[in-house]
Amino acid sequence: MHKDTTASMDDFDLELDEMELTAAAAGYYYYNSITKQTCRSLSPSKESGFMTEVLNGHDDVFQEMFRMDKNVFHKLCDILRQRGMLRDTAGVMIEEQLGIFLNIIGHNERNRVIQERFHHSGETISRHFNNVLKAVKSLSREFLQTPTPSTPPKILGNVRFYPYFQDCVGVIGGMHIPAHVPAKDQSRFRNKKGVLSQNVLAACTFDLQFIFIYPGWEGSAAGSRVLKAVLDDPHQNFPCIPEGKYYLVDTGYANMKGFIAPFQGVRYHVHEYRGANQLPRNARELFNHRHSSLSNVIQRSFSLLKTRFPILKLAPQYAVHIQRDIVIAACVLHNYIQRMSEKDWLFSDAERITMDELPDLDENPDMELVVSLQEHVAFSLRESIAAEMWNDFINRWDQW
Repeated sequence: MHKDTTASMDDFDLELDEMELTAAAAGYYYYNSITKQTCRSLSPSKESGFMTEVLNGHDDVFQEMFRMDKNVFHKLCDILRQRGMLRDTAGVMIEEQLGIFLNIIGHNERNRVIQERFHHSGETISRHFNNVLKAVKSLSREFLQTPTPSTPPKILGNVRFYPYFQDCVGVIGGMHIPAHVPAKDQSRFRNKKGVLSQNVLAACTFDLQFIFIYPGWEGSAAGSRVLKAVLDDPHQNFPCIPEGKYYLVDTGYANMKGFIAPFQGVRYHVHEYRGANQLPRNARELFNHRHSSLSNVIQRSFSLLKTRFPILKLAPQYAVHIQRDIVIAACVLHNYIQRMSEKDWLFSDAERITMDELPDLDENPDMELVVSLQEHVAFSLRESIAAEMWNDFINRWDQW
């Protein structure tokens, strides 16, 4: 490039005065500088390497390419290196191995694109992708942790939620992620919208941390069925629910001990309480409104997860078990970044996500399952919370 530029400059008319030469040189420099400012113009250089270019480049470019801040990235490399989860090879350092993985899940890039970008063979790219996937997934026990039984600050510090939900430890919900499956399995993975998907069950805290993740279920499965399968199988290691504590669940799940659902047949979503019908008309509507306001944190978490790792928005052409593991790894990285980064750009904007931007929830639970799991204690608890909440509401309007 430099030689071509020199040659082209030599072709300029020798009679150009000094000012014209200076202007031409400045214009050429400016053109080359602006084309390197965006991630799309980052060219893989054989001399310095794509990783070196990004590592030494602007922080915003690094963030865009690898979906996290530089310091958070380096801390993760240190963890993987010190614990022996990954090893430097003769041609690919751990930093580049992780970079390959993050570039794929952060942009849903094909193997061929990554080959050209990092100057490695398809086999090398696949091998390091799978090695990093396995390593990050192995961190799940450390970064997907059970919350403390104490009342979450989000509840404790809000009169609309405290003391009514003081025993709530988190929220459970589901999300359909596009799936690539063999033809023989497509009928099972086709959800109610006609899209091939895997049904992912997750639990999270009110600070957007995933507690539990269970991906891989076929898209046709109801959320209540997936939750029942988790609770019936001790090998799934669902966090033990302390006595008297519970999770909030949406309208697609049964109201039972340890899981408080909204009232069926009563308006629920926050947007249903806007306009002329803003105020709740009874205890059940008030309960549902506050339940929805509090429990939408699970959908916010899913939205942040998909925004950071767009591979979850499309059906990647990997084996089903790899697609499942990618979801787990993405949740581990989500939690890791939330803990390690003080000013992550996505978590900083989390509160801007509104219910209107979130996907529709399954509001048709398996009624046979609901009947078989109904427990009087759970219904009594929900009724008592609603009654106390309504009593305070009609006497203290400032709480709305």
